[in-house]
Order: sequence, then C-alpha cells, then structure tokens
Amino acid sequence: MADEKILTRHPQGKSGRSIDKAKYDKVAKAIRSALREDELTHTDLMSRVKEALDGRFDGNISWYAETVKLDLEARKAIERTSSRPQRYRLR
Repeated sequence: MADEKILTRHPQGKSGRSIDKAKYDKVAKAIRSALREDELTHTDLMSRVKEALDGRFDGNISWYAETVKLDLEARKAIERTSSRPQRYRLR
C-alpha cells in the first residue's frame, strides 16, 4: 500500500507540493507547538521546528518546514503579522 499523500497549498495561489501526510502532520504539529507559546520571526520559527524534529525526522527539515508553513498560511491556520520583522502566530 502506498503512503498517503497531501497536496499542499500556497498563500499566493502558486502550485503546491505533494508530500507524505505523516511527515506533513509531524511538521505541522511542531509548527503549531512553537507558535502556541509566542509570535515568532521566520528565523525563530524554523529554528524551533528544526530543534523539535532533529534526529526524529527523515528528510530535509528546512524544506518541509517551509512547505508546511506556507500550507498552514494558505489554510488560515497561522498568519503573518504586518510588523517588521514579520512574525507568525496561530489564528
């Protein structure tokens, strides 16, 4: 049986990527967990996700984190602030 896939979305309507759903869920959980505590800059968010998944994730954490972050933005689960520097928060 093939692994279940999810087609990600992009907040600007660009084409999404088809990725393994189990990996998507793991990264999405790490992003939500990091943002539960505070609004974070892109750099801080990526650092926390990498820290949470390092050694427990098969694949390029940075690539998956960016892809899932964009999908969560497109699905309105997280949002960017208009402040400078931009920060991310749960909706």
